[in-house]
Amino acid sequence: MLRPIKHQEASTKGGPVRQWIKEHGLLLVNAGLFVAFLGGMVVSGAASYSEEQQSHGQPPMGILEYVGTGHFVEAVFENWESEFLQMAMYVVLTVFLFQKGSSESKPMGKPAPQDEDPREATKSAKTPWPVRRGGWALKVYEHSLSLLFALLFLASITVHAIGGTAAYNEEQVSHGLPEVSLLEYIGSSQFWFESFQNWQSEFLAVAVLVWASVYLRQRGSPESKPVAEPHYETGA
Repeated sequence: MLRPIKHQEASTKGGPVRQWIKEHGLLLVNAGLFVAFLGGMVVSGAASYSEEQQSHGQPPMGILEYVGTGHFVEAVFENWESEFLQMAMYVVLTVFLFQKGSSESKPMGKPAPQDEDPREATKSAKTPWPVRRGGWALKVYEHSLSLLFALLFLASITVHAIGGTAAYNEEQVSHGLPEVSLLEYIGSSQFWFESFQNWQSEFLAVAVLVWASVYLRQRGSPESKPVAEPHYETGA
């Protein structure tokens, strides 16, 4: 009788941790992949940048030094900016636009739970505080997802511009040319080329996902319709 009890106690001890990991697995894995790939970018970027420096007769640069360069800052935030723009636009566009047959669209011709007015909802202690509070708090909260991505986009494009200016000026100095100001760099074709080359790929990926989810399936994924669902069925 004692062994099963001990086993049960051990299992209860580890239970909450395993449960927490299970409940947050999607976030944890994506955060882990982000850290791993960012680390890979730092190491490979530092090596590539040092090679370029040496080709111009300058000493190689260490990893910590490289992280402080405009080259690194511009490269990171140029990509973040496009991701946050994509998500902000996607959240807003799916409020108003539909794609027949896509799991990425709200259903057509019938009410969607996302459109329900929270002011008319039955409130309880578990209802989010802004919904219970109402007024300005609710007004902000019901648009908070798109607002978050919009703010992250604006912050990223600002840091991209700052890092890009530093990287551009390093290049200018190495060729004996005058440096430019932040505003001059923002008005340059270089800055907009860096932005547009990422923006176009983000919206291509969204368009492919919206179209592919009409005809293709991934069993077990909430991003896909059930495998046996007809193509014309719209929504998750």
